[in-house]
Amino acid sequence: MSNEIVQNNPNPSSPPRGIAWWIATVGGIGRSPVAPGTCGSLVALPMAWVIASLFGEKWLLLAIVIMFFVGWVCSSIVSKQMADHDPQEIIIDEVVGQWIALLFVPFNWHWYIIAFVFFRLFDIIKPWPINEAEKRFQNGFGVMIDDVIAGIFALAATHAIYLIVSFF
Repeated sequence: MSNEIVQNNPNPSSPPRGIAWWIATVGGIGRSPVAPGTCGSLVALPMAWVIASLFGEKWLLLAIVIMFFVGWVCSSIVSKQMADHDPQEIIIDEVVGQWIALLFVPFNWHWYIIAFVFFRLFDIIKPWPINEAEKRFQNGFGVMIDDVIAGIFALAATHAIYLIVSFF
C-alpha cells in the first residue's frame, strides 16, 4: 500500500497525503515554515488541558500510550514515503513528548509553560540518552522515542521545580 502511495506522488518535493500524513503532521501543522517542532509542542498544550480537565489525568496517560503507538505507525509510513528517517514535518512525536511533560502538572498556565520550556530544551539540546536513542533507533519508533525520553526528562524537571517551590 505504501509503495502505491509513493508512486502516486509524482512530485517528490510535495508531501504525500493520506491519513498517516495528517496524523503524523498533526493536521498539517508540521508543514509550518518556522519551528514545526515548537508548533507541535504548542498545539499539544491545549489538547492536554482539554483531555486532563474534562476526563482526568488517567485519560491523558491513556491518550499518550495510544498516540505513541499511532504515531509510531504513522511516522513509519510517512518516513518511508518521504525517504527520510525523521522528516521535520512529523510532529506527532512532539505532541506525545509534550503530553508526557504535562502529566500530573497542576492546572495552571504557569506550570504548563514551565513544562513546555523544559520539553523544548531537552528536545533541542538532546542530552544523553536522548541523543543515543535518536541515533540508535530507526523508522517511526526512532522518531517517537527520543521525544518520549525528552518528555520524561521535562516531566522530572517540572516536578522537581514544583517540589522546590512547594517546599518554600
